[in-house]
Amino acid sequence: MKQDTTKHQGKRHQLVSVLKQKGITQTAVLDAIGHIPRHLFLDSSFVDHAYQDKAFPIGAEQTISQPYTVAFQSEQLHLKASMKVLEIGTGSGYQTAVLCHMGAKVYSIERQHELFRTSLKRLPALGYKPKKLIFGDGYKGYPEQAPYDRIIVTAGAPSVPQTLLEQLAIGGRMVIPVGETSQKMTIITRTSENDFQKLELGDFRFVPLLQDKN
Repeated sequence: MKQDTTKHQGKRHQLVSVLKQKGITQTAVLDAIGHIPRHLFLDSSFVDHAYQDKAFPIGAEQTISQPYTVAFQSEQLHLKASMKVLEIGTGSGYQTAVLCHMGAKVYSIERQHELFRTSLKRLPALGYKPKKLIFGDGYKGYPEQAPYDRIIVTAGAPSVPQTLLEQLAIGGRMVIPVGETSQKMTIITRTSENDFQKLELGDFRFVPLLQDKN
């Protein structure tokens, strides 16, 4: 395992300062970004870029989201320790690690087997222990553990999957980027069995949320 050096730690502190300047204020989010060695979630050829506020490729035509996007989505979850969280799109596992660091009980789904297998080894090796990593179709969610206090989707969905709405607890909150080529970060709160409130918070660009056709 590559080392987490004082140089890396210093770069994380600089990144936290950048995120503060961009409006991230939640202490738990900034603490997670400041502690988690993002360079260990990237291919070694990108290590020098790990603490820039940019997205980077991670294989299987996927990316690790830029730190600001991770921080923004995490902050909008309004997460409290021990909440049950469903993450759609494990990817590199970096967002998963942030949620774990914040004390969430994380169930995370990844449809790309290459990324799933990597995260299955990487996360526990770095000391992050989600409740379960699932290889499967994010559109289907993970009904075995529903309902969830929070749901976070880390890929762009053309619309909000009904299945995920059904798996959100009453009083629960979903953070999902919705749109085709660019996305509106959308916050959905379930207010009753059949009622949901929606709030849109700015434009983002994500890789598409893919659905299994079989």
